[in-house]
Amino acid sequence: MRILAVEDDEEVQKILKTNLEEETFSVDIAGDGEKGSYLARTNEYDLIILDFMLPKKDGKTICAEIRKAGKNTPIIMLTMRSTFESKVDLLNTGADDYLTKPFVFQELLARIRALMRRPKTLESNTFELDDLKLDLVKQRVTRCKKNIYLTRKEFALLEYLMRHRGLVLSRGTIMEHVWNADSDPFSNTVEAHILNLRRKIDIANKKKLLHTIPGRGYTLDIARPDPS
Repeated sequence: MRILAVEDDEEVQKILKTNLEEETFSVDIAGDGEKGSYLARTNEYDLIILDFMLPKKDGKTICAEIRKAGKNTPIIMLTMRSTFESKVDLLNTGADDYLTKPFVFQELLARIRALMRRPKTLESNTFELDDLKLDLVKQRVTRCKKNIYLTRKEFALLEYLMRHRGLVLSRGTIMEHVWNADSDPFSNTVEAHILNLRRKIDIANKKKLLHTIPGRGYTLDIARPDPS
């Protein structure tokens, strides 16, 4: 899943990027409000972490611009302001949640997970398809109750496919949600990771779950959909 962090403090940037990538998220960083607003309005993110105090544009302004652009991306605001009135003001501007600085990363992670379960349908921290199971909290994948080792990027790819199981996802859509803005869109990284993931989860004598739909993309499903 892809996250945008809009934060001007380089130390906080490093903490966010390092820890979130360890949790298999793909992370883009914007160091000022102007760039953050532009990225948030022109790209597809699964969640935005937005500092309140930023150069060029503050978080409240950015939040309003994101909502005005018709984006419903979940937003967590980071703020030094702790009064009840200021927190209400942030939520009324369009933020979904807030966290007061300084914060503990594990609390931020819990809030991220909670917000990413909220849209559309409420989902648990585990995803299952046939006998394939992915556990977000334990960072574990099993099939037939046997552990499957995945790299961080393979885990992130499988999580995205699991969240959209049954849908045909184009290469571009997968690239936009699983990889960050620094990735080369013309490389074969998606195809290579799909191939590696298929080798690990589509084990012998079991149903094939990861399907390639020629000219359209990939899908995770019990049965291969009709390409028509």
